[in-house]
Amino acid sequence: MLTELVALLSIGLVRGWGEVVPSWIPVIGGRRVPPMAAVVPAVVGGLLLTAISVWMALTWVGVSDGVAYENAWWQALARVCITPVALWGPIVLAPAYAYHVRRRPVSKDLATRYTQQF
Repeated sequence: MLTELVALLSIGLVRGWGEVVPSWIPVIGGRRVPPMAAVVPAVVGGLLLTAISVWMALTWVGVSDGVAYENAWWQALARVCITPVALWGPIVLAPAYAYHVRRRPVSKDLATRYTQQF
């Protein structure tokens, strides 16, 4: 259940409800989401998932102790099923960075350079 919650919150980095709380939510509905309230948990979660993926890869190459399987076919099946999870950390970090870039305040220097070009 926790993974489903995290996955749903990750969608908020790329959808409109990640910028404004939906109006149907009591008390805070309709308010703007502070950018760091979304970026910090996303980056921490992405880094944690990436660390778990690295540990999993080290286990697979024999650096760390892993689970013993009954035979090689069960081990292959487990790796095929678990491998997509290894990409979840970097995939969460990418929209977290994009969310941060999209929601950060524009500096005056950058704004003046941009308007002077046109």
